[in-house]
Amino acid sequence: MEMESEASYSIADHDQSEYQREEEDSTFISVDELQNHGIGAADIQKLKFAGICSIKGVNMSSKRCLTKVKGLSEVKADKIKEVAAKIQECGFMSALEFSVRRQSVFKLSTGCEELDKLLGGGVQSMSITEVFGEFRTGKTQLGLTLSVSCQIPDQSGVTGKAAFIDTEGTFRPDRLREIAVRFGLDPDETLDNVAYARAFNTEHQMDLITIIAAKFAEEPGKYRLLVVDSIISLFRTDYSGRGELGERQQRLNQMLAKLIRVSEEYNVAVFITNQMMADPGATLTFVPDPKKPVGGHVLAHASATRVALRKGRNETRIAKIYDSPDLPEAEATYAITPGGIDNVAA
Repeated sequence: MEMESEASYSIADHDQSEYQREEEDSTFISVDELQNHGIGAADIQKLKFAGICSIKGVNMSSKRCLTKVKGLSEVKADKIKEVAAKIQECGFMSALEFSVRRQSVFKLSTGCEELDKLLGGGVQSMSITEVFGEFRTGKTQLGLTLSVSCQIPDQSGVTGKAAFIDTEGTFRPDRLREIAVRFGLDPDETLDNVAYARAFNTEHQMDLITIIAAKFAEEPGKYRLLVVDSIISLFRTDYSGRGELGERQQRLNQMLAKLIRVSEEYNVAVFITNQMMADPGATLTFVPDPKKPVGGHVLAHASATRVALRKGRNETRIAKIYDSPDLPEAEATYAITPGGIDNVAA
């Protein structure tokens, strides 16, 4: 942290205007700003209905994506993209400038010190963290614990909110109450700060992500976490057999791309759970564990950090870094308790 602050200071000394521009880029700018640059209010409303609520969201959307918004022609899409690029630049910057922007990234505690250490401090914002494992490894419990821990006041006394998309019907408010008591939070207030929705099919799941993005825009900086439990369940239901595998992966890729945009646009931590599947071909190559996460390469490339969970002795569970851009391969033990994910009792 000391090195990062020194880097920030040196940038300010070197070029104050560049530093100020970087600060502006990292803040939320509502899509309503387009109206001050000649874009009609009706077109701005169409963007909001499509879940594009910020200038950064416009810059992150392709022209092809904008033309799919009902009522937006290619000419209008070109104009919107042009104006958005002038309001908030999204081109090249130095790695030093990018390091300053990364200072806004925060980490959420999992409730277990050893697991937090494994994750480099906790679940990181502006990226997707995926956990996968068999049943009873604590995937949902981890999502519930994060939904409470994100509400713990930070150093400035500000509390956060969470959003939870449930695709398997395993969300239990009473568990949130128990976890809230453990962290010393008011149970009713904790539940009120969690936006919950049950998804019934993949299209509904995609719509819910659009809806929650609009809520993030209404309260910029307030929401810290988006949980999708699980990301793949409804895809396995709606798309069956090898004949629909290609279409399934394409739709899954679109959803994951949207989640990545949401995480970066609103600086929230996206936490997704994934299921396991048996790999019949693994037994032919003498692989010790023939099970693997569902979703293939599409899900593997979208998740910045992937964590494999497995059962240990008694109530002990083991987490292992499966893939990460900045974390070494290591393991940590944790326990599932009435108060959520916790340290293993000595």
